[in-house]
Formats: sequence, structure tokens, C-alpha cells
Amino acid sequence: MDIRDLLPQDTEGRLRIIQELVPGKQITLAHIIGGPRPIVYKKLGLNPDIDYDSSAIGIINLSPAESAVIASDIAIKTGDVYLGFVDRFSGTLIITGLISEVETAVEEIVRYFRDDLGYAVCDITKR
Repeated sequence: MDIRDLLPQDTEGRLRIIQELVPGKQITLAHIIGGPRPIVYKKLGLNPDIDYDSSAIGIINLSPAESAVIASDIAIKTGDVYLGFVDRFSGTLIITGLISEVETAVEEIVRYFRDDLGYAVCDITKR
């Protein structure tokens, strides 16, 4: 028997995937992209007028989604960063700036949510 035979399918035999969000206080992604290529900025609709060699993109995903508003406030107060994208419905925050500024902002966001708000947080990853 194939494992696919055990998975839920619709009436036409197509695989059905149900995605569920379980509310919780957590940061599920905190990643820093150091020195991204210009095409990444372009595809994300971010500010292309920067020094790509010393720049970074910080990506954070939070739950509940409204936490992205708090994280964006912390980011701009902590470092000289640009808010590339904030979505209070999905909980996604994208910031850009110099590598050191983005690192400082992401570290402070994770620290604040962990230590002051009691969120479960993931490790900060860098590439």
C-alpha cells in the first residue's frame, strides 16, 4: 500500500491538505540575509537605493499576527532600519538596513518578546 492512499482526498482523487494555525505567543522565524543580491530587493519590492555589499534583510514571523506591529516599533527604535513590509494579518515583518543595524534590531525584537512578553522564540538564523 502506498502512503498516498492513506491521505485525505477529495471526490476526484486529489490530495487534500488542511492547514491550521494554532494561536500562541511565538516567534516562528527570525532570519537575517546578509549581503543579498539586488534581485531579492527587486522581487520583494524593497528599496533598491542601498549599498548591497553592507546591507541585510531581516525576516521575522510572529503569532499572534498583530505582534508584527509591536516588532516593527521595536525595530525602528532600536536600529537605523527601513520597514520593508509589515503585515498585521500574517504576522510577517521584513526590515532592511546595514548588517549591524538589522542584526541589532532582530536581536532586540527576539529578546523583548522572549524576556518581557513571555513568547516562545526560535533561534536567530543568518546566511
